[in-house]
Amino acid sequence: MDNRLQLVPGGMKPLSFVSQFAVDEPEQGVVETRVGNRQNPVGSQVRELQVTGTAEVSSPADRASVRLSVGNSKATVNEVTSSVSRRLEYILQAVRQHGVREDDLTVRKFLHRDEELYHMNAEVTVTFSDFEKMENACSILLEKLDKSVLVGQPKFFHSAECLNQVRQSACVSAVENAHQKASRVSQLLGQTLGAPTLVREDETQEWKSHNDDDDDEEDGRRRLGQDTASAQAVPLPRIPSVTASSRVSVYFRIRDGNRKKF
Repeated sequence: MDNRLQLVPGGMKPLSFVSQFAVDEPEQGVVETRVGNRQNPVGSQVRELQVTGTAEVSSPADRASVRLSVGNSKATVNEVTSSVSRRLEYILQAVRQHGVREDDLTVRKFLHRDEELYHMNAEVTVTFSDFEKMENACSILLEKLDKSVLVGQPKFFHSAECLNQVRQSACVSAVENAHQKASRVSQLLGQTLGAPTLVREDETQEWKSHNDDDDDEEDGRRRLGQDTASAQAVPLPRIPSVTASSRVSVYFRIRDGNRKKF
């Protein structure tokens, strides 16, 4: 019996010649759907439904890096080392109290002499996963250490775990979209959708949101010109997002809805 189908008013009928049914599906999740025959390795025909599904998944950055700097100048090495070390220890204690692990801390020190004075600079780079705790920690340091500490602008980024999760979610969502549409198409054709025989990811793309730094600076200058009270205003840093897209092809076995077995 020939498994190829043709749509006719009132239902479907088998054809005695080679043919193929194709549907171009404009809705999201399906690019192309086909019902046709494919030769398996042993030479018998397999009735399949091929569906191409797409999906996009976005996620904001889940990490932020902040640089905290302190420095001082004294007449002796012991004096400058002691002065900077006290403030450095206070910084480390403050960020640890806000849930920062040792693996997320990097400390650098530099001591040099200029004529009769010894200069020492220390820098702490902290990686936060909780942005609210980051803001609280920076506020406390600015309040307690005042001008003796320099708090840099946070730099937001995506961790490797976050990126992997976004990519996997895009692929899974594309397969889910393909399965949903395949179910609808098989019902329309009066067929029963069987198990998938092949799932293939055909294409993946990934891009990050663009920070319009020039526009931000222009908007900042415009606000400064309009209101002198905002002379010290600094535009808040944007939290970037990453988007991953996936396109998959899924093959399902199909059988006549009136039949109980393939």
